Amino acid sequence: MTCLAHSNFPFTAVAGQDTLKLALILCAINPHIGGVLISGPRGSAKTTLARGLSGVMPALNSHTEKVPFATLPLGTSEDRLLGSLDLEQVLQNKQMAFKSGLLSQAHGGVLYVDEVNLLADNLVDQLLDVAASGVNRIERDGISHQHEARFLLVGTMNPDEGELRPQLQDRFGLMVELSNQYSVEERVQIVRLREEFDQDPSAFFEAFKYKQRNLKNSIRLAREALRHLRCRDELRMDIARRCQAANIDGVRGDIVWVRAALAHAAWRGTAAVSMNDVNAVENLVLAHRRQVKTPPQNTQPPNTQPPSPAPSRRPDASKVQPPSMSSSPSDPSTESEQASQGDWGSMPPQAMASGAPITVSVSEPKQTSLSQNRLGEVMPGKRKGHQMGGYRPDSATKGQGVDWFRSLIHQPQEWPPKHLVSKTAKTGQTVLHLVLLDTSASTLSQGVFANAKGVILDIAERAYLAREQLAIIGFGQDNVASILPKVRAPKDIADLLDNIQAGGGTPFRIAIENASQYLVKQHKANAELYSQTYLLTDGRTQADVSDLNLPGHTVLIDTELAAIKRGRGQDIAQHLGAQYVPLTSLLEIAL
Repeated sequence: MTCLAHSNFPFTAVAGQDTLKLALILCAINPHIGGVLISGPRGSAKTTLARGLSGVMPALNSHTEKVPFATLPLGTSEDRLLGSLDLEQVLQNKQMAFKSGLLSQAHGGVLYVDEVNLLADNLVDQLLDVAASGVNRIERDGISHQHEARFLLVGTMNPDEGELRPQLQDRFGLMVELSNQYSVEERVQIVRLREEFDQDPSAFFEAFKYKQRNLKNSIRLAREALRHLRCRDELRMDIARRCQAANIDGVRGDIVWVRAALAHAAWRGTAAVSMNDVNAVENLVLAHRRQVKTPPQNTQPPNTQPPSPAPSRRPDASKVQPPSMSSSPSDPSTESEQASQGDWGSMPPQAMASGAPITVSVSEPKQTSLSQNRLGEVMPGKRKGHQMGGYRPDSATKGQGVDWFRSLIHQPQEWPPKHLVSKTAKTGQTVLHLVLLDTSASTLSQGVFANAKGVILDIAERAYLAREQLAIIGFGQDNVASILPKVRAPKDIADLLDNIQAGGGTPFRIAIENASQYLVKQHKANAELYSQTYLLTDGRTQADVSDLNLPGHTVLIDTELAAIKRGRGQDIAQHLGAQYVPLTSLLEIAL
């Protein structure tokens, strides 16, 4: 959908958010910077400023007065994005013609993607190709066409809804992290301006007309000045050293930094780039590229026994007693151990090296409301479309739906076509493995944390071989945090797992709520997604999760090693409708 610039809230009327305004202006001066990624919570003016940019940005095509503005919806198709055969021309004029897509409509202006982190992977791949080359090439539906597609890419995202694919994240030149916290004076000004706009948009635009025009002229003059600016070698060396210290991948960060510094100098109207220009854009360039180097960890697991007033009451950590030798639930020693669980929560966070990979074999899930088809065995591995029940509602029939484009191409003179061409069935399905890892202090007992990491190693290895997606969320130390955002499963995550620390309490319910919301959004973004959730916990929580649900199939791996379990793993699994697998059974298989 293409929007007119004057239909948006004026760019110059937005109160605050000066950093974001600067980033958008710099990219408008030099579109080769690569666009802006805007991260922030709801109510931080992300969308308002992104849409308002087209009102103050000179067109990339000098002969165009109005700046195109195209919005890429999450649920759009590849045909809508890239362009396709013009069905109307085929029917009316019996001629092959190309129907432009969103990339063509955005040429010379702004392509805006709201919630870009939820964009389907196939659209991300197409967007990356065009953004890199500036040319959109289409070879499909019997047509061969190409056109220029140079645009300023602006994406917004809420970090609480998931991470962005690294390939697309690096393609954005600058990133701004916003906050929705304002001073009292700013709140009053924002509300007042919004009321004036809603009451009389025409008068509001008229009041800011000169500010809009002056800003647009300033950006145009800065573009012209940019041609005569150069960056000195000593400044380039300083940028290179800072990029190396930030441990960023590749040299795209260096290139973007130089371009942004040049644009900032042109915006200030100076004759040369200075260190002030380099410093002014540093955070914008490195915000999404900076990687913290992790110091090497001691390969020997630390002492995991918590301080206790009665250490003799704890069971021997070197072995697990059989049921006949365990204390009964009414044993005083058991009650004492339960009463002293607070000692675990008082421990500082500690790391524990991963154990050897532990194979997880999970039985076939029952049918759920998410899919009425037979899902097959739930294990990391490639799942073919016909094994998963197909990807279209009519997959049980002979065809996979009618491909009207190809049917008309072969019979352009006949309507309706006598011979219908079926669409090619998809042969695979997107699979996401979500791991919920309990990182509370109680998991440090008896090497439980190391064994849990061993389970994750096996899940990640097989997901990598099947080219499936993996995400890891940790809950412990009284908070819930993303350990690994949704990515195609990496080849090796041993170092990442080794550096994970455990400690503090168990925010169990919050973790399940966050996971449920995350999965709902993933399924909403990709209706064909199949999700497999692994919940690794020792069950040491009193949280009630009977009213919560995790979409897809879930397996709870009870990491508690005691023969008589004091945790609630089995009860939690029953409440969540998850398959229950004790870690002890997996260890027996491994032996």
